[in-house]
Amino acid sequence: MAPHAEAVNHDLLGASVILKSHRTTKVGAPSDVVVATIQPCSLLRVQGDKIVNENDELVILKGAGLGGQLNMENFITGYPGHEHEHRAAMAEVLGPEKAQFFFDKLIEYFFTDVDAAFFASLGLNCIRVPFNYRHFIDDQNPSVLRQEGFRLLDRIIEICGRHNLYVILDLHAVPGGQNQDWHSDSGIAKALFWEHRVFQDQVVSLWEAIAKHYVGNPVIAGYNPLNEPADPLHYRLTDFYVRVEKAIRAVDPEHILYIDGNTYAMDFSHFPPEVLPNAVYACHDYATFGFPIPGQAPYTGTEVQKAKLLKSFNRKADFMRRHGVPIWNGEFGPVYASTATDPHADITNSQRYTLLQEQLDIYAASQINWSIWLYKDIGYQGMVHVDPGSKYMQLIAPFLSKKQHLGLDFWGCVDKSGVQNTYDPFIKALEEQIPEKFRTRKYPHVWTFGRHVERVVRECLMSEYLGWEFTELFRGLEYEELDELAACFKLENCLKREGLNEILRRDAQRSMTETSKGS
Repeated sequence: MAPHAEAVNHDLLGASVILKSHRTTKVGAPSDVVVATIQPCSLLRVQGDKIVNENDELVILKGAGLGGQLNMENFITGYPGHEHEHRAAMAEVLGPEKAQFFFDKLIEYFFTDVDAAFFASLGLNCIRVPFNYRHFIDDQNPSVLRQEGFRLLDRIIEICGRHNLYVILDLHAVPGGQNQDWHSDSGIAKALFWEHRVFQDQVVSLWEAIAKHYVGNPVIAGYNPLNEPADPLHYRLTDFYVRVEKAIRAVDPEHILYIDGNTYAMDFSHFPPEVLPNAVYACHDYATFGFPIPGQAPYTGTEVQKAKLLKSFNRKADFMRRHGVPIWNGEFGPVYASTATDPHADITNSQRYTLLQEQLDIYAASQINWSIWLYKDIGYQGMVHVDPGSKYMQLIAPFLSKKQHLGLDFWGCVDKSGVQNTYDPFIKALEEQIPEKFRTRKYPHVWTFGRHVERVVRECLMSEYLGWEFTELFRGLEYEELDELAACFKLENCLKREGLNEILRRDAQRSMTETSKGS
């Protein structure tokens, strides 16, 4: 166990974990009447603008995304670029068997009963499980579903069920990529999923199989068919939702669907007014105040800043409110500074906690379901993170510094000034060759020309080259050493971001506290 890691004792948690995990309010009852019950998960459904259980009691889902396990994003575990390229490079350096062993162990240790017990001890009740289609579909044999994908999901769902935690299954990466970002694991900065019907056919078939496999499972809070879709034409996304909803309902008529808005779950402007049945509509509510943007004033909770936060969320939630459907904020949360690289990290993080609390207050005012991003990583954003003194972090630390200096990750790079002198003149020279009226034509339109260049050059091309350098760190390692590195992700060996976790704990208990006053 890491010297500063907080031990988790299953026996000491006991029934109190279950009690905290389920805060239920009778739908239609006064808001201060809350029924706290010790009970296992039950099938959830949509009733008006609420999510209810089989007893018609209100259930507000509060939890986190389990990113980095079945969809291994670069900033979460440290490699650059895209997951399938990282896995291929590791197989080249270690050999296929050793590489598979390492990834299998990493997945095994990343989330266990110990993690679920800790999660439930905070009073949270739902885990969003992002997964990559590649666990189910081999691109060289796409017509045969791999049963390994079901085994991996089954394990997580069984663990969560033992701790009365609901699970939302989130397809985070699809064939061709549903968006232009690294986390859709396409290897390019284009979303080809929308260009090829065969990719959409594959995903519909996959969801049919998943729905058939989990029909009637009360631990499943529902299915999130696409994470952060980004369709430049808009209508292809809404057509896909109609199609996949029918396919799922044909084999599983009960589970809720969680429908992300377009353009990274922030745009519902082209959605039809006819909402899908038994569906929760989902936005993502990242606040720019939570990120180290050059020239941006820190978040101090001024009235102007609060108004901006509220306006931003209300814009994203407007569709749901107008159509009377439940709202799920599937991702949000600031990032945090490290005392190892920032002498003012404590001040910065205090400001980020203030921001997070304000966001949670906004959600609580409307009983919004939410899932913070994310549960575990190597120290950037997670509720839990790998110990900087661990063998894994010591191994990759010099490369992480280089990756930061080169600005290879969009999400995990704090200071990109190190490459400013290289890229600024390059981007400016390119931009001058393009007529001004076309410079904002490329979707997503909110991205500048420079942002589009960064996506292709730094985060795809340069990251692929540097990915080979990263995997050289593992060359020559034996099975025992690989197991030891993967074990650094065990909760027992990790550190907890206590300031963040305390805020989440208080919010999970908020309804219970208000109820005790009323009763």
